[in-house]
Amino acid sequence: MENHSDRWESIWADIQRIRAEAPLVHNITNYVVMNTTANALLALGASPVMAHAEEEVGEMAAIAQSLVINIGTLSAPWIAAMFQAGEAARRNGRPIVLDPVGAGATTFRTATARKLLAELSPAIVRGNASEIRALAFDERSTRGVDSAYESEDAAKAADRLSGQYRSVVATSGAVDLISFGGMTTRVFNGHSMMPKVTGMGCTASALIGAFAAVNPSARDAAVNAMAVMGIAGELAAEHSPGPGTFLVRFLDALYLLNESDIRERVKVRES
Repeated sequence: MENHSDRWESIWADIQRIRAEAPLVHNITNYVVMNTTANALLALGASPVMAHAEEEVGEMAAIAQSLVINIGTLSAPWIAAMFQAGEAARRNGRPIVLDPVGAGATTFRTATARKLLAELSPAIVRGNASEIRALAFDERSTRGVDSAYESEDAAKAADRLSGQYRSVVATSGAVDLISFGGMTTRVFNGHSMMPKVTGMGCTASALIGAFAAVNPSARDAAVNAMAVMGIAGELAAEHSPGPGTFLVRFLDALYLLNESDIRERVKVRES
């Protein structure tokens, strides 16, 4: 396991920027996770806004520092809003993060995610292994919104997807894979209790939006955000008897993260 000094330093520098600048992260996300992801962004130091009305998303995306599009609870008006916001973000040079929740479960979801990929060219795509394989290989293996695969099973799919759309692809799992330019970085931080809390993947995508708002490297933003998710998960699990307590502790961990937490815990293998 490699624990490069420049990685923990990069992560800590990004956290300091987020806390100092409080970047506005525009989320078009699903009903299930709005509260959790907003609180996670606030705990980290960012400023979340949840806006999905067609009448305002263009304006909101233009003033935000990043845009996170999450297709968890799809409907036709929301899809229209996603494209409007995405176009505004692109015009203003804002990074877009796409979370293709449940891609592979239905034709509607998969087609929507692919169209968003093709037309908006997101800087970062974050999904579980089944979602990434569905987008790359047209598989239908998602169990609702849960993955039927481990992250390593999607390594080739992530490389293919990244090459096709020139996006950084972050595949969540027990080990998180961040793929770009034929290279893969693995993040080994995290805890087994995290999948027991709904919305942890969506929260990862939201946090990636915060890191992308302050770090011009989409790859580094994705790696740093996934490491922070995992480290906060580890810290939270140390004092949590179950998933209900875990969620509260997780928010506290994000809020209380310090330099030594990052330096001592980060487990990243660069390749």
